[in-house]
Amino acid sequence: MKGIILAGGSGTRLSPSTDSINKHLLAVFDKPMIYYPLSVLMLGGIKEIMIISTPEDKSRFEALLGDGSDLGISISYREQSNPNGIPEALTLSEDFIDNEPVALMLGDNIFYGQGFTTLFREAIKNHKHATVFGYRVKDARRFGVVEFDHNQKVVSLEEKPEHPKSDFAVTGLYIYDHKAVSIAKKLKPSSRGELEITDLNKQYLKFGQLDVELLGRGFAWMDAGTHESLFEASEFVKITQQRQGFKLACLEEIAFYLGYISKDAIYEKGMSMAKNDYGQYLLEIAEREHNQQYWESIDRNPILGLVENE
Repeated sequence: MKGIILAGGSGTRLSPSTDSINKHLLAVFDKPMIYYPLSVLMLGGIKEIMIISTPEDKSRFEALLGDGSDLGISISYREQSNPNGIPEALTLSEDFIDNEPVALMLGDNIFYGQGFTTLFREAIKNHKHATVFGYRVKDARRFGVVEFDHNQKVVSLEEKPEHPKSDFAVTGLYIYDHKAVSIAKKLKPSSRGELEITDLNKQYLKFGQLDVELLGRGFAWMDAGTHESLFEASEFVKITQQRQGFKLACLEEIAFYLGYISKDAIYEKGMSMAKNDYGQYLLEIAEREHNQQYWESIDRNPILGLVENE
C-alpha cells in the first residue's frame, strides 16, 4: 500500500496567513499541519509516502521532512502547478503508485479517536476496490454526503446537496485500488473548473465497488482549512494533550513505537529541540524506555487510538 498526501492548493480560505506560506505548514497548536495526515498514514503501516504540493512549497516540505529516513519511512515529493482537483493527485503520482493500492489523504484533515488505527488498518487489509470514511455531521449540506443501507452498503453520493439523504459526510481519506489512476484520467472538470473526487467515487459506486467505513461517536474529524476550523483544531489538540499527557501526531514517537527508529534516535531528536516542550517530550520517551516495566504497564496511545503489537 502506497500513501499520498495532497498538500497543494492556494489556501485562499486562510488568506492572508497563507499569502507567503503553504497552509499545510501552518501550526496546529504545537506542530505543522502536515504532521497530522502523515501520522495517519504511518499508523496505518504505510511506509512509502508521496507529498504533493505547489512548486513554490516543495522545497519547504523537503526541508521539514527530508526523505523520511529519520522516521524510518520513505517520503518523495511531486509538484501540482495548479489546484485542479483532488483526483489529479492520482494522475500526478501514477509512476509512484505503480499499479499498487493507495491511500489518499487531504493534508488539512485531522482524525482522532481510540481504535482509529485498528479501523484504518482493517480497512486497508480488507479493501477490494475503493473505500471512503463517513463521519456524522450536524449540517451535511456543507459536505459530500454518502448514503448507505442497513447493511452499510453505499447507495448514493452527493456533493453538498440541498436535501441530504444522510447525515454522514465523506472525509478526506480514501483507499483505492490500481484502477483509480485510469478512472481519474477520464474525469472531466466540473462547473468549478476542477476534477471532483465525488465523480471518481461515483465511478466505483456505479459498478458496486465502493465501500464505506463509518466513524462513530468516539472519533473526531476536523478540516483545518478555514481560520475558524484551524483555531478549533488547535484548541482540540491543546486540550487533548494537556488532559492525557500524550502528544497527538508526534511523528518520532509513532516511528519509535512502530519499531522504525531507535531510542537513541528519539534522544538525539529531543536534544536538538530541548528548549521547547516538543523536544522535552521526546527526551521523556527516551528516558522512560530505560524502564521496561513502565512500557508494559500502559497502552501505547500517542494518537488515533491504540498502536497494537503486531
